[in-house]
Amino acid sequence: MSSLPSPDALPAAVAAPLNLQAPRLIRRMACWMYEGILMFGVVFIAGYLFGTLSQTRNAMDNRHALQAFLFVVFGIYFTWFWAKGQTLAMKTWHIRVVDREGRPLTQRRALLRYVCSWLWFLPPLAALAPFSLPGGEATVIVLGWVAVWAVLSRFHPQQQFWHDALAGTRLVHYEPAKK
Repeated sequence: MSSLPSPDALPAAVAAPLNLQAPRLIRRMACWMYEGILMFGVVFIAGYLFGTLSQTRNAMDNRHALQAFLFVVFGIYFTWFWAKGQTLAMKTWHIRVVDREGRPLTQRRALLRYVCSWLWFLPPLAALAPFSLPGGEATVIVLGWVAVWAVLSRFHPQQQFWHDALAGTRLVHYEPAKK
């Protein structure tokens, strides 16, 4: 006799079988863009909180401290939501993040995914650091790298982003249970 609960006893979200195939790249990038839009609200609230607590009057004052604060706030945001399976944008696009075997992420694995996900931005930002390029040129370089990084997922055996491969995670299609 098995001590595991029957599938009928599991909540619908857990019992629903996951399709471990990666969603199409266009859908993952649309989710990524939507996530970026939603992050404006997180940045606004975190920036307001930082400015209030530090009594910063000018946006350029304490700029590096604000960037470090936002890095931590983003880390908390993404780690918390990914450990629950999805962010709001991922829910909208029916995408879920799981480990290699299709299980929910632990907090530690979600944090590792957050750190690895900075590969979307750190290489071009590090390359730009020694130069004083105008904003338009810097934007083209960063967006060019993002496009290259996204297309590189086509070379992964399961079509996953490479930061997911490094973190031991994967994005999968997730259809919520019908009501």
